Amino acid sequence: MTTMMAEPCGPAEIAGGLDRLEERVRQDLDWLELPAKNWVPERRLEGQVVRDVVIIGGGMAGLTVSGTLLRYGVRNQIVYDREPAGREGPWVRYARMRTLRSPKTLPGPCMGLPSLTFRAWYEARFGADAWIALTRIPRETWMEYLGWLRRILELPVQNETELAGVAAHDDGLLALTVRRAGVEERVLCRHLVLATGRDGLGGAYVPPVIAALPRACYAHSSEPIDFAALRGRRVVVVGAGASAMDNAATALEMGAARVDLLIRRKDLPRVNKFTGIGSAGVVHGFVGLPDAWKWRFLDYTLAAQTPPPRPSTLRVSRHENAHFHLNCALRAIAVENGALRIETSRGTLGADFIIAATGFAADMGRRPEFAGFADKVRLWGDRFRPEAADMPSGGLNAELAGSPDLGPGFAFQEREEGCCPFLKYIHCFCFPATLSHGKVSGDIPAISEGADRLARQVVRSLFVEDRAVHYENLESFSVAELQGDEWVDAPLPQEA
Repeated sequence: MTTMMAEPCGPAEIAGGLDRLEERVRQDLDWLELPAKNWVPERRLEGQVVRDVVIIGGGMAGLTVSGTLLRYGVRNQIVYDREPAGREGPWVRYARMRTLRSPKTLPGPCMGLPSLTFRAWYEARFGADAWIALTRIPRETWMEYLGWLRRILELPVQNETELAGVAAHDDGLLALTVRRAGVEERVLCRHLVLATGRDGLGGAYVPPVIAALPRACYAHSSEPIDFAALRGRRVVVVGAGASAMDNAATALEMGAARVDLLIRRKDLPRVNKFTGIGSAGVVHGFVGLPDAWKWRFLDYTLAAQTPPPRPSTLRVSRHENAHFHLNCALRAIAVENGALRIETSRGTLGADFIIAATGFAADMGRRPEFAGFADKVRLWGDRFRPEAADMPSGGLNAELAGSPDLGPGFAFQEREEGCCPFLKYIHCFCFPATLSHGKVSGDIPAISEGADRLARQVVRSLFVEDRAVHYENLESFSVAELQGDEWVDAPLPQEA
């Protein structure tokens, strides 16, 4: 992995600091007897070893699931990621913020070990004074930390490999088609975990009025953008969230002549509602709420929206050629003489390029690798209709209605009983799991708790399915604790 600077003109590294931390990690793992020994019976079929778990996605979520499964002794696993090593997740690909939004003190993907926290790693590299001086975590530094986690835990990640298909196989197994360097391979597994991020069950959402334009005229905020080519040009950013601010700021810093932000709302949201009630109660209790209360909580927070971070917004507004247009809905766009003519609810403006910072859509039908089962997955809208009182937004939230209705271990469930039995072996550990399980499958604060919840269910399933083998092992176990020479059988005393 390419070494990255912790911060521009950042602190100097402490000689030998990381070596000492890594020795501490090894000691912690040794004291806890981790990773646990493998206890899952090996399966072979057609000359191939069957993987107990395959994880798709080697970013933060996938690494945390992998490490937690190893902690529980599930060693026959593999993690596939389509990106090269060091580019997993959004951090150095399309995330354009300078620093993470989350506080630096969160334990994140440490899986309960203090020596695996970001703080332990950062202080080992740069010292305690540098930690105190650090305000927010630079995203490149976070990426480097995740790479260190992968290395120190020896997580089984195979890069530049993507999932191409999923099908049922004999004996309740899953047959995966994976593609690497253009060559397809079949992999058999017992459980599949989709740790695929914000767009994990669909893709970027681009409003139809933008999507109808020639492809050279626009980009979604999650796509590669040649910001250098926007120098001296007029850029319109659609959206008001964090990614809208980050992309607008990047365009301005790269020399865009003018940047206009089109914002439908009459005002920017000011309060991050869900963060305000963050607690262990929310992390562990949300999953136990009645359906109507789950819906009510998330419908309210989605309606309120998450405000863009203050530093990100100031990063835009400090430029004189940045213009915020509130209560400004996009209506139509035309291409005229090589430029864009944009009609809004507040008038018309010209532009050369549009960036759609418009989020993601959970639409499994868009993903060819899910073609074998996408229409069999039960969604919340298939079985639950909230009462009007449970819809603070004032209407039925399409995003919530389209969320997968997941079981206790983040597993998909059948839309109709018996239509696709293998769905119970596919686990959705990405953002669309939020309505079923809360914010534990994608964000930094509770990622370890979410991974533990998933891993425990997988461990339970593997043991229950192999119960006959484990019983045979119980019967055949014959290592004697006693040798027979530890005592002498004495007669009872005779009564006088």
